[in-house]
Amino acid sequence: MGATANGDGTARRSKAEKDGTADSRYRRGTRSYIMSKIRGKDTSIEVMVRRYLFARGLRFRKNDRRYPGHPDIVLPRWRTVVFVNGCFWHMHEGCKGCTIPKSNVEFWTAKLNRNKDRDARQHAELEAMGWHVIVVWECELRKAEREARLDRLYSQIVGEWAENSEDGSPTLEQYP
Repeated sequence: MGATANGDGTARRSKAEKDGTADSRYRRGTRSYIMSKIRGKDTSIEVMVRRYLFARGLRFRKNDRRYPGHPDIVLPRWRTVVFVNGCFWHMHEGCKGCTIPKSNVEFWTAKLNRNKDRDARQHAELEAMGWHVIVVWECELRKAEREARLDRLYSQIVGEWAENSEDGSPTLEQYP
């Protein structure tokens, strides 16, 4: 499926290319292969956050299926869960990465809104269970903001515990 030349030298697109049912960038079957490679866990941004927290001495579980939403990072000692979200897939409001694709708009709008609603529901469940929920967005981990966001994440995790004990470590009375 490619463009053919009109008599005046301009490109002519096929009906399938005009109405968005075909994308000339990919051969048949290639799009499916590409979409199958999108990862749900151990993404580069998730690994970056885990390495930072581990280097700071925090120990955690990853992708724990016992909790709603299967949090990317679970820190039981601090009763905290961390979700490392992609701006596109989780509809980060006000972010350049949160755009609806121009083809198949109805499908993508419904899908991304379902993802957002599911996230809100799961976060509410976790908070009702007594967990502190933190969301780190992909755009916050760009080079310009990365160090500040990771430092803020660390203090969000251990900060409230440090206020409750002299040496910063949680006491037995603080566990629910």
